[in-house]
Amino acid sequence: HVQLVESGGGLVQAGGSLRLSCAAFGDSINNFAMGWFRQAPGKEREFVAHISSSGFSMIYTESVKDRFIVSANNILNTVYLQMNNLKPEDTALYYCAARFTGTPTTPDSYSYWGQGTQVTVSS
Repeated sequence: HVQLVESGGGLVQAGGSLRLSCAAFGDSINNFAMGWFRQAPGKEREFVAHISSSGFSMIYTESVKDRFIVSANNILNTVYLQMNNLKPEDTALYYCAARFTGTPTTPDSYSYWGQGTQVTVSS
């Protein structure tokens, strides 16, 4: 069992940057593939980014490619989401999640979830 704790959200102007962190407790992130999802009010939870357990393979949703970067620090047992050139449409509650198997872009594939961190981008 792993516990995930997100941090780093906040209010930022359009064009700005934030770095989200997802600290894992109780197990090593080496044992999981990790994903970032987001959910805006009134919308379904959507996939944002994924990093494999090896750390060598990343997947991004089209709307964040070339702006967001997912990475992992195995020593700190933490996964990051660097978000650059933020847009108002990036406003959402951001979650990290851990999975063993299944489709990286599907929320149902993930067994463990953090509580979320709010990102608000003003225009």
